[in-house]
Amino acid sequence: MAISNEAGVIIETGVKALSDKKAEDIKVIDISDISVIADALVIASGNNTKQIQAMSDETDEKLSLAGYDHYCIEGYDNANWILIAYEDVIFHLFDKETRSFYDLERLYRDGREIKQ
Repeated sequence: MAISNEAGVIIETGVKALSDKKAEDIKVIDISDISVIADALVIASGNNTKQIQAMSDETDEKLSLAGYDHYCIEGYDNANWILIAYEDVIFHLFDKETRSFYDLERLYRDGREIKQ
């Protein structure tokens, strides 16, 4: 399988929004060949609760303006790990400690990292 054109637009729009809010260590992992839950994961880190919430807000706003509404947002209040699901792309926004603990990059190591 491959990432759909729609997922590609979601990834591009979301990564731009995250970059605008100074997200760190943004990674896109193509999991279309190894998982049925999504085509891709976008993983990014922020330095504090307010920044991570701002990253979430900016991503959701930009994707909404592009015509994509999220299916769910989880973890917004605590903001140590915010998950936002759109179509076939799942965004994981972490603080550094939580990202290191869960290490999704290792969990999905059979996926293919897409350079942005």
